[in-house]
Amino acid sequence: MAVDIQPACLGLYCGKTLLFKNGSTEIYGECGVCPRGQRTNAQKYCQPCTESPELYDWLYLGFMAMLPLVLHWFFIEWYSGKKSSSALFQHVTALFECTMAAITTLLVSDPVGVLYIHSCRVLMLSDWYTMLYNPSPDYVTTVHCTHEAVYPLYTIVFIYYAFCLVLMMLLRPLLVKKIACGLGKSDRFKSIYAALYFFPILTVLQAVGGGLLYYAFPYIILVLSLVTLAVYMSASEIENCYDLLVRKKRLIVLFSHWLLHAYGIISISRVDKLEQDLPLLALVPTPALFYLFTAKFTEPSRILSEGANGH
Repeated sequence: MAVDIQPACLGLYCGKTLLFKNGSTEIYGECGVCPRGQRTNAQKYCQPCTESPELYDWLYLGFMAMLPLVLHWFFIEWYSGKKSSSALFQHVTALFECTMAAITTLLVSDPVGVLYIHSCRVLMLSDWYTMLYNPSPDYVTTVHCTHEAVYPLYTIVFIYYAFCLVLMMLLRPLLVKKIACGLGKSDRFKSIYAALYFFPILTVLQAVGGGLLYYAFPYIILVLSLVTLAVYMSASEIENCYDLLVRKKRLIVLFSHWLLHAYGIISISRVDKLEQDLPLLALVPTPALFYLFTAKFTEPSRILSEGANGH
């Protein structure tokens, strides 16, 4: 195979784009930024991203997709008061919005029209921040080689959030106006207003900390799910199994946290060795059982009552 000889590329993410190919002859352009959907290989040539995402990549995307859904559910529950029927319909609507946004995002991503994506392999943390690695050969002129080396794991999250926001603005106001008539005019739309705040926050979080979240999200899931489960059980004054079983809502919350525990454990282990990693899922009920066994020593109800009385 004949390849034209050119000076070597500088910088970690600069590469040469294929301009012409005829049989065994390949002609590459000057060293520069790779087109979208490509990244440099070891020989500094831009290569298309044709691999399938690893399990860990899908788990990361699932985590980023869960964030707006969990926040939707939290604020719906927070502002719905005692209108349980209203909250239920809004929960279902939020789930529908995020599900449709995820499906639409996959359909519009490369390859278009199918529910899977092509991606480039994430090799190191710097792959997420290529703008920090633009070389300056003469310390004066900067060669700009910023591109999405982790295509499409970085930008696909923004697309998903955009679809979530559009679907929410199309569906939720009409639904809330119909079923939340028991709430005050100022309260019925507060969960929507909250979303208008947290979507920009999530967008900035992905833009600035996407790479850090990629490596840290399994531990974030485990820590947050453990803390929120403990807070919920203490706030609900759950001190034994009977208190847990007396309401269906408490069981739903418990099983939801168990799913998050399992998600975090699978993300950490990556299920590289199935026979060794699957037994770790037996640890999922451990935090709840530990809480129930030790609640009689801490008496959450007494602590809450004393806090309410200002003691």
